Amino acid sequence: MRSLLRYETGLWLALYRWVFRRPAPVPPGSVPFAYAGAVTTVLTAFIVVSAIEIPILDLLLPWKIARILSVVVGVYGLFWMIGLMATMRVHPHLVGESGVRIRKSIALDLTVPWENIRNIRSRGRSVPPGGQTQFEDGVLSYSMAGGTTVDLVLDEPITLPEKKTGGEPVKEIRFHADRPDELVAAALTRLTART
Repeated sequence: MRSLLRYETGLWLALYRWVFRRPAPVPPGSVPFAYAGAVTTVLTAFIVVSAIEIPILDLLLPWKIARILSVVVGVYGLFWMIGLMATMRVHPHLVGESGVRIRKSIALDLTVPWENIRNIRSRGRSVPPGGQTQFEDGVLSYSMAGGTTVDLVLDEPITLPEKKTGGEPVKEIRFHADRPDELVAAALTRLTART
């Protein structure tokens, strides 16, 4: 219940930040990278359909209480989906002093320190059905729209606070970025400067 409340609060805060153009603070020296492009079209379609559905249901439902409830639920759902899109816009991936910070809305905030990274490369991959977060053979994948675009190879396997791993060590993390080549170039610049 607490995590659900935290997610809901984060979603509405992100919507506020996005609407009023008050982005979440980015640590000095960090470079943000977007990842919402892969799902923007689908989310926009859901938002448009939901907006159309609200007045249609109001016209079709014969009972006043049902019409009022449908409007309340419809408007809440509409703003919730816009808030979901906002969470992906105001919480980008970051490449900074501390390492590569992988974000996924407000559901994921994982920083991999430079000392744990052996290599990072750009490579588009499809992820088999089974959810956006998958773990197999030491590879943890955080996909968007069924795919990943960045492979982050760890120096040695580490245990991460991710339920899908079941406590098993992770040797590689794959995730999606809209401009993977730029993210990889920024990360490699930092990585080679440390060696």
